[in-house]
Amino acid sequence: MFKSSFSTGYFVKIAWRNLMKNRLFTILNLVGLSTGIAAVLFIFLWVKDERSMDRFHSNDSRLYQVLGSIKLVNGIFTQESTPALTAISLAKDMPEVEVATAVNELWGGGIVIAGNKHIRASAKYIDNYFFSVFSYPLLAGTSSELFSNKQALLISDELAVKLFGTIQNAIGKAVEWKGEPNRFIVSGVFAKPPVNSTMQFDVLFNMQLRADKNPDEWKDWANSNPVAYIVVKKGTDIERFNKKIHGYLQTKSQNAVLSLQAVKYSDHYLYNKFENGRQAGGRIEYVRLFSLIALFILIIACINFMNLSTAKAARRSKEIGIKKVAGAGRFTLILQYIGESMLMTLLSVSLAVVIVLLLLPQFNGITGKSMSIRWSAGFISTLLAITVATGIIAGSYPAFYLSGFRPVIVLKGNLPSSFIELWIRKGLVVFQFTLSVIFIIAVLTIYKQMQLVQNINLGYSKDHIVSIRKEDALYKSTQPFMNEIKNLAGVNGISTLGGTMTGEMSGNTEHITWEGKRPGDTAFCMALDMDYGLIEMLDIHMKEGRPFSKEYGDSLSMILNEAAVAAMGMKNPIGKTVTVWGHTYPIIGVAKDFHFESLYEKIKPCFMRVMPGNQNILIKIKAGKEKETLAAIEKIYRTYNPVFPFSFSFLDQQYQAMYLSEQRVAALSRFFASLAIIISCLGLFGLAAFTAEKRKKEISIRKVIGASVSNLVVLLTSDFLKLILIAMLIAFPLAWWALNQWLNSFAYRIHLNAIIFFIAALSILLITILTISVQSIKAAIANPVNALRRE
Repeated sequence: MFKSSFSTGYFVKIAWRNLMKNRLFTILNLVGLSTGIAAVLFIFLWVKDERSMDRFHSNDSRLYQVLGSIKLVNGIFTQESTPALTAISLAKDMPEVEVATAVNELWGGGIVIAGNKHIRASAKYIDNYFFSVFSYPLLAGTSSELFSNKQALLISDELAVKLFGTIQNAIGKAVEWKGEPNRFIVSGVFAKPPVNSTMQFDVLFNMQLRADKNPDEWKDWANSNPVAYIVVKKGTDIERFNKKIHGYLQTKSQNAVLSLQAVKYSDHYLYNKFENGRQAGGRIEYVRLFSLIALFILIIACINFMNLSTAKAARRSKEIGIKKVAGAGRFTLILQYIGESMLMTLLSVSLAVVIVLLLLPQFNGITGKSMSIRWSAGFISTLLAITVATGIIAGSYPAFYLSGFRPVIVLKGNLPSSFIELWIRKGLVVFQFTLSVIFIIAVLTIYKQMQLVQNINLGYSKDHIVSIRKEDALYKSTQPFMNEIKNLAGVNGISTLGGTMTGEMSGNTEHITWEGKRPGDTAFCMALDMDYGLIEMLDIHMKEGRPFSKEYGDSLSMILNEAAVAAMGMKNPIGKTVTVWGHTYPIIGVAKDFHFESLYEKIKPCFMRVMPGNQNILIKIKAGKEKETLAAIEKIYRTYNPVFPFSFSFLDQQYQAMYLSEQRVAALSRFFASLAIIISCLGLFGLAAFTAEKRKKEISIRKVIGASVSNLVVLLTSDFLKLILIAMLIAFPLAWWALNQWLNSFAYRIHLNAIIFFIAALSILLITILTISVQSIKAAIANPVNALRRE
């Protein structure tokens, strides 16, 4: 009689013997499952890292950022900056607020000088509630002196080591900040913000230092600059609180136009997109997308396992029949096959971990992160959960399928099949390839959208233009430096820009008036400060009027873009005046709209002014002369600024950097789509092997009566092609809907056309034919005598 009392060791021994007996199927299963599980682990690490951003603060559950929204003609615009007094006033007037702080970015950073060391650093202005709101630990010294002495500052441990060798040596040391007349004393050293902090800084200054430079900023409820953060008291209903503060600024000043709302600080990284004043997704969409991809890839890997296991059943039918005749119950057989599945899954998880460890540096390069595997209880629990879930899901169908064979039938060499069993297997293949087709269409769509991003007419020329940021000694000698650069043979032009052409503006304001402005009209305008010659150098086209010219003395003139003229409802704007920030400017020209932000944004109203002292120097280099011209520029740069190495970037590189997230998503999509297709093909290979095994007798008879090899290959292939066609019919509308949702997040987007779907269809058909042709040809050329002899 068959052994009825069994142990774990017995099942492991039997499972291992069967795995070794069918090495081809074992290898295919191992490759498919380990690849799928490795993909799941990669996505798990990435999603975990994304969700960890800004969640390390002790006040995380009650920490909120206060945003300001303004109602415009074309919708509601939301910004991070609010009036300078917002934080301190909310803490005073709102009983729900436990503590609040204002933080101001020092845009562009600066230079810290200690002795002969000059270090680039990023900096922020903070008030005395900063460390009560955020959890950035102090490692040495105290923060109290910073808030009692405007000439004190705090530096990061990383900067302290660079400047003074150790953390302890930094306390009490004098340093300079380039551009500030007085020296500062280091009063404390804080731990460098971790990589999962969106707020990064090397130096912290007393907010009062900024307030002394900009006193009007701390009186004007209509001006916006710092960012306000609050910690609300436990039990606060944030929706009710937001209704309460919505019109708060209007109670302080009739000129205030912003409406306030508080959003959870640690959610802002993932939910960073706003539409009409409300959070409307953002990076969370990619987190959800790749979480779904991880689930689908795991399902595809499990389906692959099922198909390969059932294909292998043809070779195990007699073993099952003999065991049943010997007395093995169905439950015992189910446990045996589930055990084989669990063993295979355990081996696959182990191999997947090895794959992840080997490829994690490359994956970090693609994602721009610094992820690592930490053998924490959470990670080990995740591995165990994946092992158990995958083992049971992947092994359940083969276990019930194999254990259900009737011994009399299988011992005669016949494999049982039913209509339901047949369609389950085919349905699994359709599901696999539906996902694979969607992945292919997604990869093609993302590629086409990125092509649009790269090739769209921006309204200005970004080619062959080098940007150099002024720093250190270059501040004092900007004009002599530019004069020497202008005389180089390889230079076509040189000018300066107050911001960038990629979203970093010189400023913005909703407090702008113009001739003909009606009561209640509001225009939110971006400001772009520049020097003479920049409009011509960037090849920005004028719709009417003229660009800035020294001959006309345009230092107090203004140029608007088309969007600004439309927002103001101006007719014949040339010669009219605009008043902003206490100055009245005559309009001398209207520039055709050009992109100065990403393509996610529609072109906003913008005004341009001539302003001296702009931080970015732009140089246009003659095409083909880049190498020698850059070498000549570097030589001149070192003459004027010997302390710092020559640093530059091309304007087109800055533009590409705006879409780094999309480029990474594109790379990840290609990576995971390839994995999904490979795993699906392994499953298809298994089904082809299963079909060939079941139809051996039919193939042999057809061959005996004269069927050619090509006829038999077509016969075996046609059924699978029908499944792929069904998969495409399901995938096409799903892909069209899902990708349109993604494309709609861009203000400027491609339109899905038939070419993308045709390429996807052709690709998947070729992949299918190549996958199944191996088994089909093998079955077609086999000797029919061998198959018929067994009957």
